Amino acid sequence: MASPLTISARNLTLTLGQGDASVEILRGIDLDVATGEVLALLGPSGSGKSSLMAVLSGLERASGGTITVAGEDFAALDEDALAHARRGRIGIVLQAFHLLPTMTAAENVATPMELAGSKDAGPRARAELEAVGLGHRLGHYPTQLSGGEQQRVALARAMAPRPQLIFADEPTGNLDVATGHDIIELLFARRAETGATLIIITHDAELAKRCDRIVTIADGRIASDTAAK
Repeated sequence: MASPLTISARNLTLTLGQGDASVEILRGIDLDVATGEVLALLGPSGSGKSSLMAVLSGLERASGGTITVAGEDFAALDEDALAHARRGRIGIVLQAFHLLPTMTAAENVATPMELAGSKDAGPRARAELEAVGLGHRLGHYPTQLSGGEQQRVALARAMAPRPQLIFADEPTGNLDVATGHDIIELLFARRAETGATLIIITHDAELAKRCDRIVTIADGRIASDTAAK
């Protein structure tokens, strides 16, 4: 039996701007992602891979086409409904850490869960920070943490709600090689433990080979779709 799908998109388009200033970013994307799959979106800067992630994650509304993510019809939802649909279902790790500077590591992880109504946000935040090796840094603020530690906090924030789907957009882009390697190992380990579907946006062909499947984006279209192993 085929695995159930976490993502199913057909003829997905994204156009930014209007009239003569409009730019076609995505040009008819067809993509299925199976539940539990680890997928690499590979392509150079400007190819459309980060824009595709934004649409698949509900951060950006598609201009056209159909898209179902984690059982929700994203094409039918407005921005507020997309934000609600993301909550608890989708975790996102970005190149920039996007931690709130006035909050401790524990607060950065717990607050999104508290806003979503979680009754055990504090204990879950502490447990996830311990899982990423930061149990001794719970009360530290972002400025007191190294880049690698900040990305661990961002990873813990994404993983703590136990989302069905995780996006990682160039998660090592702001880190040195050794620290970046540690973050990738941690990302793969945490995903394996939770069974979440993982989509990694990257230009790193070696990282892409570690995934189950590689989808290459070029000029807003899927140029190739192959098994990585």
